[in-house]
Amino acid sequence: MRNTWELIDIHAHVNFNAFKDDGTEVIKRAHDASIGMILVGSQRDTSERAVEMASSYEDGVWAAVGLHPIHLTEFHVDAKEIGAANVPGFTTRVEAFDESIYRALGEQTCVVAIGECGLDYYRVEQSPERKELQHDVFARHIALARELKKPLIVHCREAYQDLFGILKGEGGADVGGTIHFFAGDWETAKQFLDLGFHLSFTGVITFANQYDEVVRKMPLGRLMVETDAPYVSPVPYRGKRNEPAYVKEVARRVAEIRGISYEEVARATTENATKLFGL
Repeated sequence: MRNTWELIDIHAHVNFNAFKDDGTEVIKRAHDASIGMILVGSQRDTSERAVEMASSYEDGVWAAVGLHPIHLTEFHVDAKEIGAANVPGFTTRVEAFDESIYRALGEQTCVVAIGECGLDYYRVEQSPERKELQHDVFARHIALARELKKPLIVHCREAYQDLFGILKGEGGADVGGTIHFFAGDWETAKQFLDLGFHLSFTGVITFANQYDEVVRKMPLGRLMVETDAPYVSPVPYRGKRNEPAYVKEVARRVAEIRGISYEEVARATTENATKLFGL
């Protein structure tokens, strides 16, 4: 890795259709601002696109591959819920997890993590069978990450205790990774930190204060910043399509909450990403 990346957006989806017309320009804007990024897949096609895009750059763009739990069942997300300009709603396309596909993708040199994968109890009607399916597929991602010796990028929504139990039971501490878009309280945060995981924060912290305690108390050496672009744009870009260049606003807010300089946050979070993902 070159030593001039000021920040690493560890979770962006420039490989999604929201960027199909200008993804190259979006990446260039980030690079011009000295921001590298990990493009994260959510199922087979977006994982393949992440690999294809990352492979075309010598540095500053990496990929993660995995099957997001929402793609195990079908439901619709309305554009109003997304709340970002020119980002349409969508209906999930159901996919069965095939280790051979994700293993082949995960073996590519530009792939630095397995994910995003995990649990999502927010929208999906939670029958015991559907929960069991999410649990099984997440455990298989953990096994694949262990096999490929790559960390996890973990999605979790309204399922932190079940997620923690699976990570602990499946030896997640030996694999490592980050809990992306962390939205739990301090007691929950301590569980994942004790397990050896990093926590990553999005633009939500620029307009909501319920995560300030975690951002302030957690070790800076385990903290990461991300955009989750095209979603959840930070202030002052709320309502617009998010993009990796905006991750600076997340880092600035972390600095404010912790009472330290932006430069210290940038140094620490870039070092954290470099070490965890082997950038």
